[in-house]
Amino acid sequence: MKDHQLKALVQVADAGSIRAAARAMHLSQSALTKALRELEEDVGAELLTRSYKGVVFTPAGQALLVRARLALATLEKAREEVRLLRGGAGARIAVALTPLVAATVLPRVLAEFRRIQPDAALSLEEGLLTNVVPGIIEGRLDFAVALANAQDLPYEVDFEPLAQIPASPAGRIGHPLAAARTWTELRGASWVLNLTGASQGSHLVNWLEANGIDVPANTVRCASPALMLELMRRTDHIGFGPTVLIRDPVFGAGLQEFAVEPLPPPMSLGILSLRGVPLSVAARPLAALFARHLRA
Repeated sequence: MKDHQLKALVQVADAGSIRAAARAMHLSQSALTKALRELEEDVGAELLTRSYKGVVFTPAGQALLVRARLALATLEKAREEVRLLRGGAGARIAVALTPLVAATVLPRVLAEFRRIQPDAALSLEEGLLTNVVPGIIEGRLDFAVALANAQDLPYEVDFEPLAQIPASPAGRIGHPLAAARTWTELRGASWVLNLTGASQGSHLVNWLEANGIDVPANTVRCASPALMLELMRRTDHIGFGPTVLIRDPVFGAGLQEFAVEPLPPPMSLGILSLRGVPLSVAARPLAALFARHLRA
């Protein structure tokens, strides 16, 4: 299994066809097809098929594609570390963060990190687990700082819990149900929740069901924190999120916490990374800064 063969496989997946992949790699179609055929012979399985719809990956191809992305990303990180040790150009670090981290410790962490590695190219993205988990497994992300339940994560992803984050319902200031103190009083309300896997919205729904409490029936599903906040501020939709964010004067502007009891147990906030693969020389100190500030 060679580097150029794995690159060919990944490029076909990204480009959508052998012709487009060959063009992107500055190869002839015959050369790229040969690399793919040699890879199939090496693994002993058909990896993709051609049809009038284009290239279709077989189950074996899909499985190898995930590992190929990770292998290529890991090799690139190794080359990057060697360049750093030899005094080369600055490192590249890709991290996913939950809005909770961005609104609390990120400014301090970033200031300290810039003093340690002023030349590092840092890339940040939203820390939704639906994006975080494949990003870590494929090697696209160095690590993530996000809310998670360890038992909901795939084996390949390691989770280091750093803090427990309580959450509560919230709505706009002046909401007609703002004085509610029980879940019964919120029955029939309009909600906006992130119900993707392992999200706080799904955590709430699972807890309500487990405790025999009516699950919100009138719910807008929303995976965007920005859209969710605007619906909560401008309508009577109720959301559910970290108490520290609701009380934040900037992030939670125009919102108020509902003092409903009881509440679901807190979710863990921590660092997610690829199990068994050490962080790069550049990413390690950044992860350590997040850990120190979040524990504090």
